[in-house]
Amino acid sequence: MTVPFPSPLSPHRATRVELPSGYGPVVALRSKPGPSVDLGAVVLLVHGYPGSKEDFAPLLDPIADAGFEVVAIDLPGLNESGGPEDEEAYRPGALGEVVAELMSHLGADGRPVLLLGHSFGGLVARAAVLAGGRTAGLTLLCSGPSELPDGDRRQAIIEGEPILRTRGMAAAQELREARDARRPGWAHVPQRLKEFYRRRFLASKPAGLLGMADGLRYEPDLVPKLGVVLQSTGTPSLVVCGEGDDVWPVSAQRDMAERLDADFAVLAGAGHSPNVENPHALLATLLPTWRAWLKEKKS
Repeated sequence: MTVPFPSPLSPHRATRVELPSGYGPVVALRSKPGPSVDLGAVVLLVHGYPGSKEDFAPLLDPIADAGFEVVAIDLPGLNESGGPEDEEAYRPGALGEVVAELMSHLGADGRPVLLLGHSFGGLVARAAVLAGGRTAGLTLLCSGPSELPDGDRRQAIIEGEPILRTRGMAAAQELREARDARRPGWAHVPQRLKEFYRRRFLASKPAGLLGMADGLRYEPDLVPKLGVVLQSTGTPSLVVCGEGDDVWPVSAQRDMAERLDADFAVLAGAGHSPNVENPHALLATLLPTWRAWLKEKKS
């Protein structure tokens, strides 16, 4: 059965690469622009929990076609990227240091690096900036100011943690599948895509899943600290979310943008994952914003 576009299985031209880090190789999808359109900048994409680099599949070719080199990673501990057995190593602060290291590597030739973090990846992206990662612009996509609010996503973590700790990955995946089966529209998700989600989860490290889940439950509000860093370094920022985001409320993300003095955009026809729900609207916001940031940097 074919998988409808867009989805994590959308076709793209990006190639699989491994990037060096203190946690070992970080697996990524990487696509470079043609020489005639190359803007001389890199976009680093950081996915949410428990996602992977493929969550950005619908964006990869359009970003490269717009003149940016694009790199979408598997966070350590998830999907194809390995990592340590210590759960603390997967909190946003610790992973932020890894992402800051990757930013330094990608920008070693002097090219500006634009950083985007989706959901949990937004908490990691801001931690990377707080850890000293140098970026020409920070985009927080459907991410929030602190821990997950009460709701279905937080409840899923609360229910899943003891199952994962006591009964292992297979039992935790069975619980995920039972919860997914109750979601509206899940019956119409192609089997090939369901199998991809299953393989991705089972390929991840239990320590990584548990550490990230704790990060989502206990992350403090670091918006004031981030705002100071962005202002002191003159780094522009953008907060963007879907109009139907059911994780962090749109109002909370709007407030975060105001506190950061960031641009703010709400996308119609999208919920918590505009990257696969309405990538065209997302790109129509991201690409001109990123071009403007680069132009300001050069002026």
